[in-house]
Amino acid sequence: MAKKSVASLQTGSKRLTKAVNMVKSPKTGAYTFAEAIMDPTKVDSFFKK
Repeated sequence: MAKKSVASLQTGSKRLTKAVNMVKSPKTGAYTFAEAIMDPTKVDSFFKK
C-alpha cells in the first residue's frame, strides 16, 4: 500500500492524493494494482475495501 501526494496532482487550491493498493486475485493468486486519485481524507476508506 502506498500513499503519495504529488505536486502535479495539485489543481488550484485543492490537494489530491494518488493511492496505490495491491490486490490479490482469488482465481489465479496473481497480484494487481488498483490506483485512484482522490481527496486525502478518503484514502483510509480506499484501503479498507
